[in-house]
Amino acid sequence: MQVILLQRVAKLGQMGDVVTVKDGFGRNYLLPQGKALRANPANIKQFESKKAQLETQNLETKKEAEAVAEKLDGQVFIVIRSASDSGALYGSVTTRDVADAATAGGFTVERGQIVLDRPIKELGLHSVTVTLHPEVTVKLTLNVARSPEEAELQASGKSVAELAAEAEAEAEFEIAELFSEMGAAQDGQDLGRD
Repeated sequence: MQVILLQRVAKLGQMGDVVTVKDGFGRNYLLPQGKALRANPANIKQFESKKAQLETQNLETKKEAEAVAEKLDGQVFIVIRSASDSGALYGSVTTRDVADAATAGGFTVERGQIVLDRPIKELGLHSVTVTLHPEVTVKLTLNVARSPEEAELQASGKSVAELAAEAEAEAEFEIAELFSEMGAAQDGQDLGRD
Protein backbone atom coordinates (compact mmCIF):
# COMPACT_ATOMS: atom_id res chain seq x y z
CA MET A 1 0.00 0.00 0.00
CA GLN A 2 1.30 3.44 -0.89
CA VAL A 3 0.56 6.34 1.48
CA ILE A 4 1.38 10.03 1.76
CA LEU A 5 2.77 10.91 5.19
CA LEU A 6 1.00 13.82 6.89
CA GLN A 7 3.71 14.07 9.56
CA ARG A 8 7.17 12.69 10.23
CA VAL A 9 7.04 9.00 11.14
CA ALA A 10 10.16 7.46 12.67
CA LYS A 11 11.98 4.97 10.42
CA LEU A 12 9.54 5.71 7.59
CA GLY A 13 9.86 9.26 6.28
CA GLN A 14 9.10 12.97 6.47
CA MET A 15 5.87 14.88 5.89
CA GLY A 16 4.84 14.71 2.24
CA ASP A 17 6.82 11.57 1.41
CA VAL A 18 5.00 8.90 -0.57
CA VAL A 19 6.07 5.57 0.91
CA THR A 20 5.12 1.94 0.51
CA VAL A 21 4.04 0.21 3.72
CA LYS A 22 2.49 -3.15 4.55
CA ASP A 23 -1.28 -3.13 4.24
CA GLY A 24 -1.89 -3.89 7.92
CA PHE A 25 0.43 -1.11 9.13
CA GLY A 26 -1.27 1.39 6.86
CA ARG A 27 -4.86 0.31 7.58
CA ASN A 28 -4.47 -0.31 11.31
CA TYR A 29 -2.05 2.42 12.37
CA LEU A 30 -1.19 5.18 9.89
CA LEU A 31 -4.64 5.88 8.46
CA PRO A 32 -6.69 5.73 11.72
CA GLN A 33 -4.10 7.83 13.59
CA GLY A 34 -4.27 10.52 10.88
CA LYS A 35 -0.57 10.16 10.12
CA ALA A 36 -1.08 9.31 6.44
CA LEU A 37 -3.48 9.28 3.49
CA ARG A 38 -3.76 6.64 0.77
CA ALA A 39 -1.64 7.71 -2.20
CA ASN A 40 -4.13 8.24 -5.02
CA PRO A 41 -4.43 11.22 -7.40
CA ALA A 42 -7.30 12.83 -5.43
CA ASN A 43 -5.49 12.58 -2.07
CA ILE A 44 -2.20 13.82 -3.59
CA LYS A 45 -4.04 16.90 -4.95
CA GLN A 46 -5.73 17.40 -1.55
CA PHE A 47 -2.38 17.11 0.25
CA GLU A 48 -0.73 19.66 -2.08
CA SER A 49 -3.51 22.17 -1.38
CA LYS A 50 -3.20 21.68 2.42
CA LYS A 51 0.59 21.29 2.56
CA ALA A 52 1.31 24.85 3.76
CA GLN A 53 -1.37 24.59 6.44
CA LEU A 54 -0.04 21.20 7.64
CA GLU A 55 3.54 22.53 7.76
CA THR A 56 2.44 25.56 9.80
CA GLN A 57 0.50 23.32 12.17
CA ASN A 58 3.52 21.02 12.50
CA LEU A 59 5.81 23.98 13.30
CA GLU A 60 3.44 25.24 16.02
CA THR A 61 3.14 21.85 17.70
CA LYS A 62 6.90 21.38 17.43
CA LYS A 63 7.51 24.73 19.18
CA GLU A 64 5.07 23.80 21.95
CA ALA A 65 6.75 20.41 22.34
CA GLU A 66 10.19 22.05 22.52
CA ALA A 67 8.98 24.39 25.28
CA VAL A 68 7.71 21.42 27.30
CA ALA A 69 10.91 19.49 26.48
CA GLU A 70 13.08 22.19 28.07
CA LYS A 71 11.23 21.80 31.36
CA LEU A 72 10.84 18.00 31.22
CA ASP A 73 14.34 17.04 30.08
CA GLY A 74 16.37 15.52 32.91
CA GLN A 75 13.50 15.48 35.44
CA VAL A 76 13.46 12.71 38.04
CA PHE A 77 10.17 11.10 39.03
CA ILE A 78 9.74 8.69 41.94
CA VAL A 79 7.61 5.55 41.63
CA ILE A 80 6.97 3.56 44.82
CA ARG A 81 6.56 -0.20 44.32
CA SER A 82 6.81 -3.28 46.52
CA ALA A 83 9.80 -5.49 45.82
CA SER A 84 11.79 -8.40 47.18
CA ASP A 85 14.88 -7.97 49.35
CA SER A 86 17.06 -8.49 46.27
CA GLY A 87 15.38 -5.54 44.50
CA ALA A 88 13.17 -7.46 42.05
CA LEU A 89 9.75 -5.86 41.63
CA TYR A 90 6.54 -7.79 42.12
CA GLY A 91 5.33 -6.93 38.60
CA SER A 92 6.82 -4.21 36.44
CA VAL A 93 6.63 -0.46 35.87
CA THR A 94 4.57 0.29 32.75
CA THR A 95 4.19 3.28 30.46
CA ARG A 96 0.99 4.13 32.35
CA ASP A 97 2.97 4.31 35.63
CA VAL A 98 5.52 6.64 34.01
CA ALA A 99 2.77 8.85 32.57
CA ASP A 100 1.00 8.98 35.96
CA ALA A 101 4.27 9.94 37.72
CA ALA A 102 4.94 12.71 35.17
CA THR A 103 1.36 13.97 35.48
CA ALA A 104 1.68 14.02 39.28
CA GLY A 105 4.86 16.05 38.76
CA GLY A 106 2.92 18.69 36.82
CA PHE A 107 3.52 17.61 33.21
CA THR A 108 0.97 16.43 30.66
CA VAL A 109 2.36 13.21 29.24
CA GLU A 110 0.35 10.39 27.71
CA ARG A 111 1.12 6.67 27.69
CA GLY A 112 1.67 6.62 23.93
CA GLN A 113 4.46 9.19 24.22
CA ILE A 114 6.57 7.01 26.53
CA VAL A 115 9.17 4.66 25.08
CA LEU A 116 10.57 1.96 27.36
CA ASP A 117 13.75 0.41 25.95
CA ARG A 118 13.24 -2.63 28.16
CA PRO A 119 10.76 -3.60 30.88
CA ILE A 120 11.46 -2.05 34.29
CA LYS A 121 11.43 -5.00 36.71
CA GLU A 122 13.89 -3.93 39.40
CA LEU A 123 14.46 -1.11 41.87
CA GLY A 124 16.86 1.68 40.94
CA LEU A 125 17.25 4.60 38.56
CA HIS A 126 16.01 4.02 35.00
CA SER A 127 16.27 6.28 31.94
CA VAL A 128 13.02 6.67 29.99
CA THR A 129 12.49 8.35 26.59
CA VAL A 130 9.45 10.57 26.01
CA THR A 131 8.42 11.48 22.45
CA LEU A 132 6.60 14.81 22.73
CA HIS A 133 6.48 15.34 18.96
CA PRO A 134 7.76 13.21 16.07
CA GLU A 135 10.82 15.48 16.00
CA VAL A 136 11.19 16.18 19.75
CA THR A 137 12.27 13.55 22.28
CA VAL A 138 13.56 13.94 25.83
CA LYS A 139 15.03 11.69 28.51
CA LEU A 140 13.79 11.59 32.06
CA THR A 141 14.85 9.48 35.02
CA LEU A 142 12.54 7.17 36.91
CA ASN A 143 13.54 6.39 40.51
CA VAL A 144 11.82 3.11 41.39
CA ALA A 145 11.95 2.45 45.15
CA ARG A 146 10.06 0.76 48.00
CA SER A 147 9.74 3.96 50.05
CA PRO A 148 10.46 7.69 49.73
CA GLU A 149 13.47 7.25 52.07
CA GLU A 150 14.89 4.53 49.84
CA ALA A 151 14.30 6.77 46.80
CA GLU A 152 16.41 9.49 48.45
CA LEU A 153 19.22 7.00 49.12
CA GLN A 154 19.09 5.78 45.50
CA ALA A 155 19.16 9.38 44.26
CA SER A 156 22.33 9.94 46.30
CA GLY A 157 23.99 7.09 44.41
CA LYS A 158 23.50 3.98 46.55
CA SER A 159 21.87 0.96 44.96
CA VAL A 160 19.51 -1.44 46.68
CA ALA A 161 22.14 -4.21 46.45
CA GLU A 162 24.69 -1.99 48.25
CA LEU A 163 22.16 -1.12 50.95
CA ALA A 164 21.29 -4.81 51.44
CA ALA A 165 24.99 -5.73 51.63
CA GLU A 166 25.61 -2.99 54.23
CA ALA A 167 22.63 -4.17 56.33
CA GLU A 168 23.81 -7.78 56.12
CA ALA A 169 27.37 -6.86 57.09
CA GLU A 170 26.06 -4.83 60.03
CA ALA A 171 23.88 -7.74 61.18
CA GLU A 172 26.82 -10.18 60.92
CA PHE A 173 29.00 -7.78 62.94
CA GLU A 174 26.34 -7.54 65.66
CA ILE A 175 26.01 -11.34 65.80
CA ALA A 176 29.79 -11.79 65.98
CA GLU A 177 29.96 -9.16 68.73
CA LEU A 178 27.18 -10.90 70.66
CA PHE A 179 28.93 -14.27 70.42
CA SER A 180 32.25 -12.76 71.53
CA GLU A 181 30.51 -11.20 74.57
CA MET A 182 28.88 -14.54 75.39
CA GLY A 183 32.23 -16.28 74.99
CA ALA A 184 33.90 -13.79 77.34
CA ALA A 185 31.14 -14.28 79.91
CA GLN A 186 31.51 -18.05 79.59
CA ASP A 187 35.29 -17.77 80.05
CA GLY A 188 34.73 -15.67 83.19
CA GLN A 189 32.40 -18.32 84.61
CA ASP A 190 34.92 -21.05 83.81
CA LEU A 191 37.65 -19.11 85.65
CA GLY A 192 35.42 -18.68 88.71
CA ARG A 193 34.96 -22.45 89.07
CA ASP A 194 38.67 -23.20 89.56
